[in-house]
Amino acid sequence: MSKYQRGFTLVELIVVIVILGILAAVALPRFVNLQTEARSAAVQGVAGSLRSATAVVQAKWFAVGSSGAATVSMADGTTVAVGTGGGASGGVPTAAGNNNGITAALKCESATACQGFTVAQAAGVATFRPSNAASTPASCQVTYDSANGTVTVTVTDCS
Repeated sequence: MSKYQRGFTLVELIVVIVILGILAAVALPRFVNLQTEARSAAVQGVAGSLRSATAVVQAKWFAVGSSGAATVSMADGTTVAVGTGGGASGGVPTAAGNNNGITAALKCESATACQGFTVAQAAGVATFRPSNAASTPASCQVTYDSANGTVTVTVTDCS
């Protein structure tokens, strides 16, 4: 080879293309399932938000000594409807189908939509499912029970 020759030979180019093809074939399956994992992580994040919001609202309810009050005024002026009395539901945000209970505590857009999730509220239970999927199965959701503030996460299939 002369000292003025520059560039790659055909064999070198083919070897590089083959190596890139092998890397793509190995790496591609690892990235294909990221949407399911992201949806599952989002559901876990909503569960954490529900637990935190419930704890903050209930703490505020106890702190102001409002054992009979049906609402709690948060620091930003948001009014959150809560259960009354000294039982397990005392100070726990409601899930009544309007936007003044748990959805108000989470700063949701409405009683049926919350930060990329659809919300269904019935009989004191709010169910949060990712709304970015065509048909999110019931095995990919978070349920909030306003009777005692329990948050239940189901993420067995978020495809």
